[in-house]
Amino acid sequence: MSEKTQVELLKEQLFKKNENGRQKASEEVLNKADEYCEGYKAFLDSAKTEREAVKTAVAMAEKAGFTEFELGKKYNAGDKVYINNRGKAVAFAVIGKEAVEKGVNITAAHIDSPRLDLKPNPLYEELELALFKTHYYGGIKKYQWTAIPLALHGVFALKDGTIKEVSVGERDDEPKFVINDLLPHLAQEQSKRTLNEGIKGEELNVLVGSHPFKSDKGSELVKLNILKLLNEKYGITEEDFLSAELEMVPAVKATDLGFDRSLIGAYGQDDRVCAYPALTAIIDIDIPQKTALAVLADKEEIGSMGNTGLESDFLRYVIGDLAKMQGGDPTVAIRNSKCLSADVNAGTDPTFQEVMERRNASFLNYGVVVTKYTGARGKSGTSDASAEFVASVRNMLDTAEIVWQSGELGRVDLGGGGTVAQYIANMGVDVVDLGVPVLSMHAPFETTAKFDVYMCYKAMYEFMR
Repeated sequence: MSEKTQVELLKEQLFKKNENGRQKASEEVLNKADEYCEGYKAFLDSAKTEREAVKTAVAMAEKAGFTEFELGKKYNAGDKVYINNRGKAVAFAVIGKEAVEKGVNITAAHIDSPRLDLKPNPLYEELELALFKTHYYGGIKKYQWTAIPLALHGVFALKDGTIKEVSVGERDDEPKFVINDLLPHLAQEQSKRTLNEGIKGEELNVLVGSHPFKSDKGSELVKLNILKLLNEKYGITEEDFLSAELEMVPAVKATDLGFDRSLIGAYGQDDRVCAYPALTAIIDIDIPQKTALAVLADKEEIGSMGNTGLESDFLRYVIGDLAKMQGGDPTVAIRNSKCLSADVNAGTDPTFQEVMERRNASFLNYGVVVTKYTGARGKSGTSDASAEFVASVRNMLDTAEIVWQSGELGRVDLGGGGTVAQYIANMGVDVVDLGVPVLSMHAPFETTAKFDVYMCYKAMYEFMR
């Protein structure tokens, strides 16, 4: 073998390395990634809404020894606690050797995903068919939600305080639901619409039944029969829809993709593909140096507003309660804290490469993505992590031999997006985005690479341990 030339040696020394991690990884690492993602797929199937994600996460954590945090109780290094915020957001903490006042290492992901919410008065009958009116949640391409099987998830909250959980359409023996589209033979006028208006918001109406109540008298007999079935199963009347949270989601299971089974296809991977690594990483931590905190938040897809989103004071109160438990100053604890905003980035799709600037794009199988800033166009709506903090994260990843890459969310003038990083940065916390590249982001069926999911777990574990 010939010796390397001076040019080759200099390139090896000075050029940034950006390689397919799957090609370089050992069989042991690839097998661990495959095994890890079996648990991830099971999580996706059991956590299609933010409520279900919290319920599943708490069950996993309690099995690993976590208990619900009690105000006024003293906790010691290694103790594992969680704070449940209204069943739609949750924080998990492992108490560290150092005082909380010296700072907390935070991973923050979100567990809500784009979907179709039912309107407060959703059920109606037209042409002897019963349908639900919906209001889409988050950024979606509306046409993608037609002519696919849908499932209904959520809760009815009754006036007496009773909560009725709903899940219909996931099991093989359960009915599914659908939003019908217009046949191409009669779609000449529809085809003239722009892609964004191909299906309008008020056309996202879910077909839920056609069988009329057995009577020769009265109107809306199909609607009446649907309400009768719902009353028999859940004890509700039409008025109870006013205090319900009901969501239509794709009735599909998480599955391997490709002949080589190297990819995962599923609904809701933005951002449960980062939430699951954050959860499993903190479950696996023993006694960290600094207190470790994994936050799974709600409402990110609509701006993180509300008392279960990260624009609220939820995270501030969590850190404050942990600090006060030791007699520390909550404000000092927050200022000393650091965070990985665990959110996805857009992977580069071979079919749509023109929307990316290749030198600053992320790719499947190239590892977890560090995104210094997000935002739109002129960095609108981003925290823009400091060079010093990014350098420390780089050092952590390289020292632990974690495969990673950097990336932006598309070409500068095309759009962009936001994460929870800006709200955590507003608290005075050092924060940078780190997550998994995704294809078909915000679609009813998204694609990720198993290797990247596993690298995300390793990064979060290393950051919090």
